[in-house]
Amino acid sequence: MNYGDLKSHFNDLLNRTDITATLTTRFIDQGISRIQRNLRVPFMEKQQNYTVSGTTASITLPSDFLEIINLYHSSGVQLTRIPMTTMRSYLANAYSGRPEYFTRQQASLLLFPQPSDGTLTLDYYGEVGDFTSDSTETTLSKIAPDLIIYAGLTYASDYYLDERQDLFEAKYLQFMQELQSQADDQELNGSTQQIQSAFNFEVV
Repeated sequence: MNYGDLKSHFNDLLNRTDITATLTTRFIDQGISRIQRNLRVPFMEKQQNYTVSGTTASITLPSDFLEIINLYHSSGVQLTRIPMTTMRSYLANAYSGRPEYFTRQQASLLLFPQPSDGTLTLDYYGEVGDFTSDSTETTLSKIAPDLIIYAGLTYASDYYLDERQDLFEAKYLQFMQELQSQADDQELNGSTQQIQSAFNFEVV
């Protein structure tokens, strides 16, 4: 379902004469933000590669970053996440070599030891995509338009003090659980579980 159809169906379900286009957009956007805070499914998995050509103390997280899955170096090492307090003690020694540890600091991942070559690969959960026009479709809007609509309706019911608030919330939670359960079941099928990233980027 594209963005225009989502908004139309949202307005049909809300069924209010005082809704505006601005409010419709706001409620749907708020709903998508809520979904992204909770949903973790394969189509949200992405990958970004960082080519290291000199001593590198940190890498910048992608702009659509939500949550780290794992980070590994082309030497075959999967880096271990450690607390910032531990990382600070390590960084007191400006040691370079094959990276083994990382920690997040705002929009960056700090590395130790600091690599000087190879490739760092970040697997992460990313945002579901933006609607740039009414004809835009995202993976989420194709798979679960009802989840987006009812997520938006929960915010509209808060705004209007709508008596259907509990119904909208229950439907949102139902659709969320169905989608997450389906994804979890698919991950358990077969003998080997692997992350297949939907997107791959190269950063030099």
